[in-house]
Amino acid sequence: MTYEPSCPVPFSAYEHVTLAHGGGGRVMQRLIEELFLRSFGTHAASAHDAAALSLSGVPMVTTDAFTVRPLFFPGGDIGSLAVHGTINDLSVGGAAPRYLTASFILEEGLPLVTLARIVRSMAAAAEASGVRVVAGDTKVVERGKGDGVFITTTGIGERLAETGPARIRPGDAILVSGPVGDHGTAVMLAREGLEVPPGLVSDAAPLWPTISALMSAGEIHCMRDATRGGVATVVAELARATGLGARLDEEAIPVRPEVSDACELLGLDPLYVACEGRFVAFVPEAALPRALDALRAFDAQAALIGQVREAHPGVVTIRGPLGGERVLDIPNGEQLPRIC
Repeated sequence: MTYEPSCPVPFSAYEHVTLAHGGGGRVMQRLIEELFLRSFGTHAASAHDAAALSLSGVPMVTTDAFTVRPLFFPGGDIGSLAVHGTINDLSVGGAAPRYLTASFILEEGLPLVTLARIVRSMAAAAEASGVRVVAGDTKVVERGKGDGVFITTTGIGERLAETGPARIRPGDAILVSGPVGDHGTAVMLAREGLEVPPGLVSDAAPLWPTISALMSAGEIHCMRDATRGGVATVVAELARATGLGARLDEEAIPVRPEVSDACELLGLDPLYVACEGRFVAFVPEAALPRALDALRAFDAQAALIGQVREAHPGVVTIRGPLGGERVLDIPNGEQLPRIC
């Protein structure tokens, strides 16, 4: 697929990133002014070393780093992923995302047209999410030492609800906001050069609209986005952190047939495969009907997948289709590397 930028790439006479693009001179200044500032809507005259922010509520901050192969995958790319992944960490913390900072580590030799595509995708994702990119930095490393591009983002938001592991209680319903495993499966198939089934794309998307509606529907005790390690790892981590047990129903967890088939081919368990636009929520049993209605207004496959219990502290079990139970634990290694 050839990307045609909306305007020429006038950063310099070069077609690829060079060490001069990180050297602080005119070549670097043109890159910053004519790509980054223009794409993110920042006027050069107001570009200081630090940004002034306006927040009316309690500030929340998170930071994340992104490295993914391939840089472009079905349903997204490293640029949009860097935006969604960071603002989603704020969202599941009960904070409305407001601002982002971005740091780019570029590898010498990266085509400038590729960089332009990534930056403009990132800018579009931020604009669509109502988030401003207010500060940034660019560094260049020697050829062969950077995997193309790495992006580190910091997100700042305003806390609108207090949630967290300490609020989880026995009897809480465990919900998932939609089908799981789409992101990791789509990325892995694309990376290995395997055919990606029609309709299977990364689920990477901003969670704040869904979470905002869920918060309006009633009380929420805790939320986590199911990124690295997937749904199984999220629930297992929270069980360990709280000293409570949990029981999941495997048949209730939504998995698309194409994801299930691809995971069988790759030898993966979809419950441990990363998502980038799904989250797990723990809500009081009394709030369950309203919470499910709120989630299903955004995704009809949102589901009740289990319950928190006092039995078997720190242990998560899952009931299979035939009624047997097994323990879900945190994996010892990285089952699906470099997906976010």
